[in-house]
Amino acid sequence: MDDEGVLDQWAAEWLAANPYISAPLEELMPEVLELGRSPVGAPPTREIATVTDEVVNGVPIRVYQGDGPPTGLVVYFHGGGFVIGSIGLMDNVARELAHGSGAVVVSVEYRLAPEHPYPAALDDCETVTRWALANAGRFGLSPAAVAIAGESAGGNLSAGLALRLREAGDVSLAGQVLIYPAVAGSIGTFPSREAFDGVVLNRATTTLYWQAYCGGQDLSGDPFAAPLWADSLKGLPPALVVLGGCDVLRDEGRAYANRLRDEGVDVEEVSYPGQPHGFMNLAFPAAEPAFARIGDWLRSTLASVGPESGER
Repeated sequence: MDDEGVLDQWAAEWLAANPYISAPLEELMPEVLELGRSPVGAPPTREIATVTDEVVNGVPIRVYQGDGPPTGLVVYFHGGGFVIGSIGLMDNVARELAHGSGAVVVSVEYRLAPEHPYPAALDDCETVTRWALANAGRFGLSPAAVAIAGESAGGNLSAGLALRLREAGDVSLAGQVLIYPAVAGSIGTFPSREAFDGVVLNRATTTLYWQAYCGGQDLSGDPFAAPLWADSLKGLPPALVVLGGCDVLRDEGRAYANRLRDEGVDVEEVSYPGQPHGFMNLAFPAAEPAFARIGDWLRSTLASVGPESGER
């Protein structure tokens, strides 16, 4: 498709046939939250040699490791608007990341809103990422071979964490993969929010998610919650920004990629025409080339780092 903003026919038919999965969430009812936080997802479609569950300083994680020597370590933060999602429900995404990149993938069961508003999720993601940096040698890797990745709310957490670690200045990341990231918070004008309102997400849903995440706080000026509005993006790790052509979050993700580029960060941006929000989580046909692109980018980004003694 040449026009990225025309909904793919296959996607449109799938969304129409699966309204209970694709309909925007507009209330945080207990039964809906329970379902949306299920510890069990669909049966695995991608075999990974070793999958183990652990706990890091109170934060549950799931570790995916292939047979061969790993290319690096990727800490993955699932999506779900900060209120739903789990390492079980997004098991397919973690498996695809591990398969495509050849890296060890550590999926993080961070705390969710509204019970645990900002910065609980970001704190958990930082806890696990610092653990990964400190324990890279366990997998025969240098700390320099650690990257982060996430989609939607997880993309927000990835971008926010990259900024937070840059400010701390004591560790560095090899790269960040931002898949249809929510980076603007509640402010800003983005045409895609209007053009695709109601396609998987709508204004009511995104407002509900953001308010739950804020927990009554005004986060509009907090760069770790709304990274697009950070004063500076200089010095951040290389980034791959993956967008859906018919996603309400498309334009803010693109704006973030443009800011990264303008401020000297090595960034690649790729958009998948006709694809709605969540197309990779839902394993639409376009997800296969998207995961392959991410895998190639991670392999290339991590290629300059050797095992344990390697340096960037």
